[in-house]
Amino acid sequence: MRKSPLAYSFLTLLIKYPKLLLIALLLGGLSYTYELFVARDTMVFQGIPKATRDGLQTFTRIFRNDAFMVGYSDIRGNPLWVVYKLSAPKASQPLKRPENFTSDWRNFGVIGTSDYTNSGYDRGHMAPNRAIAQLYGKKAQEETFLMTNITPQKPSLNQKLWQRLESLEFEVFTQKFKSVWVYTGPLFNTNVKRLKSSYWVEIPDAFYKIYVGIQADGSLKALAFVIPQNAKANTPLEKFIVNIDTVEKSSGFDFLHALDDGIENELEKQTQKEGWF
Repeated sequence: MRKSPLAYSFLTLLIKYPKLLLIALLLGGLSYTYELFVARDTMVFQGIPKATRDGLQTFTRIFRNDAFMVGYSDIRGNPLWVVYKLSAPKASQPLKRPENFTSDWRNFGVIGTSDYTNSGYDRGHMAPNRAIAQLYGKKAQEETFLMTNITPQKPSLNQKLWQRLESLEFEVFTQKFKSVWVYTGPLFNTNVKRLKSSYWVEIPDAFYKIYVGIQADGSLKALAFVIPQNAKANTPLEKFIVNIDTVEKSSGFDFLHALDDGIENELEKQTQKEGWF
């Protein structure tokens, strides 16, 4: 067997200097500890979503980006939850939209933009391009075009209702609150359907958005939506308002679980649009 010169040199170095191995292991352990117990917690509101159903269908690997975090399902080829934080739009020049979607090395580049080609579905962003770009800059914007942030959406949904909701959250909701946390993702029923152009990607039946608005005095308000894949483009968004409990039952995830139980229960039952629209 032909040996890789680089691997052979690295192995030789470790044998000659075993302390280097110990240092590498220590640094790796410290990095992982920081990621697991510090960095991730700063990018969610009141706890990383917890699966409430056993099995592969709700198993996720967590990918942390500059401005949003993803709970990614390799089985479904979809992000099952994405979380990001919004504030009022900045008065800045909008950034040019990237021309291409890119594979994410963290899911081994399994899914690329070509998996959606001629599928009949758009490459639907979960963390939105425009808001992330304006609030967090170019690198963060480019990360919204990673395929681990993308899910199949019908063009009539992606380009109309979903776009309307993304505009509402950025232009209206952020004016009502000091900051707004957003959880979003796809929902699936038991009838598994995959893209005709790629077996790796499962087609969602609906999509959810959870909003938690933080007011100047620290008090909280919640709002949630579930929008079916086949929703008519001209339907008022208010028709899709649900509570967080409904999203949790459909998604198989527990959100906001780090909150005091009383506050969490109250928030997760809210369905009122007052204070938002």
